[in-house]
Amino acid sequence: MTTTDTQAFDYVVVGAGSAGCALASRLSEDPDVSVLLIEGGGKAAGLFVDLPVAIAQTIRRADLGWGYVSEPEPALNGRQIEVRRGKVLGGCSQINGMIYARGDRRDYDDWAAQGCEGWSYQEVLPYFKRSESSWAGETEYRGGHGPLGVTMPRTPNLHFPAFRAAVKNAGYPVVDDYHDDRPAGIIATELTVDRCGRRANTYRAYLRPVLRRPNLTVLPHTLASRVVIERGRAVGVEYLANGAKSIVRARREVVLSAGAYGSPQLLMLSGIGPADALRAHGIEPIVDLPGVGRNLVEHPMLYLGFDAQPRTFANELRLDRAVRSWLRWFAFGSGPFASNVCACNIFLPTDPGWDRADIQLGCPAIHMGSSIWVPPFSRPKHGLSLGVIMLRQDSRGHITLRSANPADAPRIQFNLMQERSDVERMIRGVRAGREIYSQAPLNELIVRESVPGSSCESDNDLEAFIRQACGITHHPVGTCKMGIDPAAVVDPELRVYGIEGLRIADASIMPNVPTGNTNAPAIMVGEKAADLIRSGSSRAYATPVRTPTAEENSHAH
Repeated sequence: MTTTDTQAFDYVVVGAGSAGCALASRLSEDPDVSVLLIEGGGKAAGLFVDLPVAIAQTIRRADLGWGYVSEPEPALNGRQIEVRRGKVLGGCSQINGMIYARGDRRDYDDWAAQGCEGWSYQEVLPYFKRSESSWAGETEYRGGHGPLGVTMPRTPNLHFPAFRAAVKNAGYPVVDDYHDDRPAGIIATELTVDRCGRRANTYRAYLRPVLRRPNLTVLPHTLASRVVIERGRAVGVEYLANGAKSIVRARREVVLSAGAYGSPQLLMLSGIGPADALRAHGIEPIVDLPGVGRNLVEHPMLYLGFDAQPRTFANELRLDRAVRSWLRWFAFGSGPFASNVCACNIFLPTDPGWDRADIQLGCPAIHMGSSIWVPPFSRPKHGLSLGVIMLRQDSRGHITLRSANPADAPRIQFNLMQERSDVERMIRGVRAGREIYSQAPLNELIVRESVPGSSCESDNDLEAFIRQACGITHHPVGTCKMGIDPAAVVDPELRVYGIEGLRIADASIMPNVPTGNTNAPAIMVGEKAADLIRSGSSRAYATPVRTPTAEENSHAH
């Protein structure tokens, strides 16, 4: 369906990412309302896009991303950071590392304590459960009948027992389920991979099964340029498609789900944000909302590398074995290519003054950058990697406009490692990771540390390494923060302050970054937003159209 300046929908949702797909699917369960979903990208094409092991290739595909780059980072020697954001149906769930983690329950309790009523862990737990179809089935903490497949790799990682023993020998706990009340320790990696072994993104889970709903319209390859505001109310969205500018009207609400970069950019382009900054680009302020684009929080990370004995995942990348593994995955959804190669994740508390994990260690059983090899023309580089991820960041960044042109990327300033506490926390994380990798039996697999090397030991040396090597996990949140304080952009109902009929539903509303990967929390926000919007309607709908479960989706495709 195409839209015109006179066409109207009840709800217009901008952004078909992790939250937006969930939101649009749930809103369109009501057959009496119409929903338009606008997305800058299209369907992800390619032979390997659903192959879990191909994450390094997928996240780097230029056709699936916005191509953002940060501003020079003052505390990182002026380096610019590549910013991977999904420009595709499914958004970042189509290009991410597929790790399913919700964070610590106290993350959400903190939100509620800060005035975000309705967002405590017990109050958001039903939305986590509603979204997922867990390998563990329906339990107190897990959902068994949602649209999003969450599984453990059917072929166990060869090195998980060694990691498990090493963590235990280092004095840290072993956790059976990170999503219950024991959030610290080592866990086997749960993935958003369905029962057929394919990447479970929100387009496949939420949107594709319901595209035939007559009340749901998806507009791909379309750039939203501003929210149309009349007399203090959002009444539509202006967009660009095929070189033409159009406006679609929203009878009830406009919802921005364009992510932590896109949503604040759209607000500012629409005249909502810091007034002086808007005027600098020739945009007349409608609402002076200084918090728009502020409070950017990420999970900084860096990698250590270890040369290893020839018993790593690199063996699976020999050409003949790789072909066999791909065929096994294609036919049966199993085998070594049905995983993301991460042996485990380890959540560690390293700060005596902090009551929860502040460091996450990701443990790929392979050298970063490994590829297919063909004997005798090439040989594998056997190794292990250690991703040190900082879950708690004190530094704060911001998003600003580059210009008033919606096609121009926003200016992204992370300010990574500006606070001394962040440098010290990352040093503790590196030392904790090294301690675990030095424990038996894991140390029997390791030959030597190759990056940065064992000679990089003092705090000064490690700080220099951090400032040269630190990057991001692509988990941005907070730029349209929810709250009741003067810096907040949306209230606990996700309504933008000062404008009627406009909400935001994505990771940008999170007051702080959860202590874990952000895909699952973003989907939760989309699920909860649907209920907030529906509960605000003047009438209830009688006969909803049910969204299929992950198991039904796998049988249908």
